[in-house]
Amino acid sequence: MATPDFELERALLARGYLRIAGVDEVGRGPLAGPVVAAAVVLNPDDIPDGLNDSKELTAKRRVGLDAELQDRAQVAIAEASVAEIDEHNILRASHLAMTRAVAALDPAPDFLLIDGNMIPRGMKLSSQAVVKGDARSVSIAAASIVAKIWRDRLMVDLAQQHPGYGWEANAGYPTKQHRDALRNLGVTPHHRRSFKPVHNILYQE
Repeated sequence: MATPDFELERALLARGYLRIAGVDEVGRGPLAGPVVAAAVVLNPDDIPDGLNDSKELTAKRRVGLDAELQDRAQVAIAEASVAEIDEHNILRASHLAMTRAVAALDPAPDFLLIDGNMIPRGMKLSSQAVVKGDARSVSIAAASIVAKIWRDRLMVDLAQQHPGYGWEANAGYPTKQHRDALRNLGVTPHHRRSFKPVHNILYQE
């Protein structure tokens, strides 16, 4: 399988862009918890080895790379809440989180490589949407790792407040344990009420 590289970034550097941020989100599919986005500007002369789509890495490797990125890159993380997911929709909330992560970078980047096929509404900076970006760009892969580590840790914390749903292991995704707990224990404040399995339990006849 091909691994991400620095070619997209190198082409942009050749065009005069100096600070290129990779942007990715994690947490569109879960039934609970916020959606989290990260924006990462790598130092072209100091890129950690082994960056890849977070889903292709072991948990231990993700933790190690996250620590390296926090030390060696410029990193910003942002969330969109469950309330915002329910108010807007998961796509719009994902884009809100991305926009917030980019806004938190200081100094600001001058170009964005954004995972997916859409540039978030209201993103003012020069941007390129990159389909399957976390498998193509090391900057986007870095953002995917940082966002996943942040969100997984958040869900472990929430799991301690709401035991039984298995969030420490499933991160809020609709595993059998999670779906069974929804039926048996009910809906928590951290559940996305607009998502069908949760909605159906709240409004079942």
